[in-house]
Amino acid sequence: MNIITTPDPRLRTKCKKVNHVDDEVKDMIKNMIQNCLDWEKEHEFEISAALAAPQLGYDRRIIVVRDDMDDKEHGTFIPLLNPEVIKTEGKTLYDYEGCLSVPNIYGKVPRPAKARIKAQTIDGQEVRIKADGFLARTLLHEIDHLNGILFIDHIKGQKDAFYRLDNKGDLVPVDYDKEIANNKDLYPDED
Repeated sequence: MNIITTPDPRLRTKCKKVNHVDDEVKDMIKNMIQNCLDWEKEHEFEISAALAAPQLGYDRRIIVVRDDMDDKEHGTFIPLLNPEVIKTEGKTLYDYEGCLSVPNIYGKVPRPAKARIKAQTIDGQEVRIKADGFLARTLLHEIDHLNGILFIDHIKGQKDAFYRLDNKGDLVPVDYDKEIANNKDLYPDED
């Protein structure tokens, strides 16, 4: 697998727009999907819902999103190019998020309940997506990646917001002061 993890600085840069779909972009998308599937094989209790191009070191505004979030055996992903948030609405909901680029850490992250997204398909067609619930959260998480933002940035300093999986696949709180506060892998620019 080629998934890069914190503190790699490529995760903190704003990605460039995809101006046209060529073989290089198609290869990036294939590689992104394959990395999602390979990652899942090594993580019994987790599903790879989506991936953003910078997670593989690609400086492009590309995400792939799983077609069926409830079925780990269904390995189809939809590529979206140049996705952008048009509008968010609804209550702010707190729910758990993980990230392939932030290994072994989960967080209870605030996100709007609904999001409207504009993007292009691999065929160059513009699509508009009205998403709510987990899909909205997933899209917002991945678009954050394209802007150099990680989910941990939304909960920085919140001692009760960080978790990890135990050996049964359950989320358990971590000791914030011991594992998070001064972790240079998570927050490399901190003094």
